[in-house]
Amino acid sequence: MSGWIAPLDTGLAAEAGKCLAQALDGRPLVSAERFCSAMRVLYTGPGPLNQARPTVAIGCYPGWEQAGPHAVLAAEDRTQVRGPAQRHAWMRNLDGEAARLLAGMPRPPVIAAWYATSRLRRWAGPGGTVAAIDGDLRGEIEDKAAFDALLRAAGVPEPARIPCLRVERSLPALDELRQAVGARRLVVQSGADSGGRGTVFVDRAADLERAAAMPGPYKVAAFVAGWSSNTTVLSVPDGQGGVEVYVDRPSHKAIGIAEAGIGPGKSTGNDWSRPWPQQAASTLVDAAVRVGRHLWAEHRMAGLFGLDAILSETGQVQLNEINCRNQGTTEVSSVNQHLRGIPPFLAAHLTVQLGGRPGWLPDADDFNQATIQAAARPGPGPFYLKLRHHGHGPVRVSGLCGPGVYRLRGNRLAWVRTGAQPCDADADRGEVLLANLPAEHVMCLPGAELGTAEALTTGPGTPFTGPHQLSAFGRTVLGALATHLTPVFDTTASEVTQS
Repeated sequence: MSGWIAPLDTGLAAEAGKCLAQALDGRPLVSAERFCSAMRVLYTGPGPLNQARPTVAIGCYPGWEQAGPHAVLAAEDRTQVRGPAQRHAWMRNLDGEAARLLAGMPRPPVIAAWYATSRLRRWAGPGGTVAAIDGDLRGEIEDKAAFDALLRAAGVPEPARIPCLRVERSLPALDELRQAVGARRLVVQSGADSGGRGTVFVDRAADLERAAAMPGPYKVAAFVAGWSSNTTVLSVPDGQGGVEVYVDRPSHKAIGIAEAGIGPGKSTGNDWSRPWPQQAASTLVDAAVRVGRHLWAEHRMAGLFGLDAILSETGQVQLNEINCRNQGTTEVSSVNQHLRGIPPFLAAHLTVQLGGRPGWLPDADDFNQATIQAAARPGPGPFYLKLRHHGHGPVRVSGLCGPGVYRLRGNRLAWVRTGAQPCDADADRGEVLLANLPAEHVMCLPGAELGTAEALTTGPGTPFTGPHQLSAFGRTVLGALATHLTPVFDTTASEVTQS
């Protein structure tokens, strides 16, 4: 695996750590994300940035020794249960304890999170800082119904935009909408939610009724067949009134794979090893730069954001959504920067959010041209595959050794070594890093996130063979994990399931 990673310039790593340390100015760094292992690629990777290891991580799921911060406050350590309700309520359930913990720190903390909320600002307390985009601004920019207007304002050319219609109030009849956007299958979206929520695929009148149950305004777009994709973008103020925009290589994202327990419109994971057509990659990079410059000019927004796109069956790319925050892809996509021999974008994002300047970054135009070339050629890339419990009753994960690198042996998973990030595992040799697994004593309810399978691959180890299809390798990983799920039959489990 390490042979695929470009030697990280020790001077760049030292400079990145220095810039972040100066921006922190001695204040404790606190992570507040669902996974307490968040930012592990920063502080465990090649040229690890110890300045990015949180003093405390507050979240739903605890980390593990190789990927852990100095201290953890995890809701799961208290509930001993993992499930959909727990992952949505962790922040509320830890509210008082987290506020008291951070209030007792010797200096006001810096909280790293997806976006800033009133709760996080209260946790930070007087003099504290939330190093993230403002939640209200994030909601405004991510408004799905306003996305096409944002692209037009940014000057993104029409061929890179999906034909769509904005509907302010009630949705017209299905035939009328089909005629308006020139497609039989439609995608109706509203709001600024994540994880596929706020999106309905419309094939018939009953689907349109489900879409109409969402609050307007709506974006009604033509369905485009092809690969979904995510691209991480970093914008950095240049100190002269403008902004430099850095674009990571785009992924291939598999959507709605039922056998993986993932519903329609929801991501099953992302793979960055599969090459893109060079012209499509160039179009996407150009659009991302335009959007980044527009967001800076219009909102003074800088830092990380993500663009979702569709790579059509004919090799054309069209943008379909913006995520103005850290994302579920942020952790694993950071390995793309390691493959280029530089520290991850996330280090620059934190520095920018704290008013610092990440002077270690290369020239943006040169970087983006290299992105286009890297995206268009075969080569090693990271991936992650979401692991979900999609059975009908509670289970425990048994017979494993916790998070780490495993090798597939028959229909079982065999422990190989410790690990903390995708480059610790070589999927082409049948290895995966199982990240964020629950402890054996934790009861996992239907729909629970069991973690992610992560690795590097040059292609043979990809978990996906199509936009909605697992590869034989991906199917084998999920099947092997399923053999380690032990049903729970006690009455306590029954009560928890029904709560």
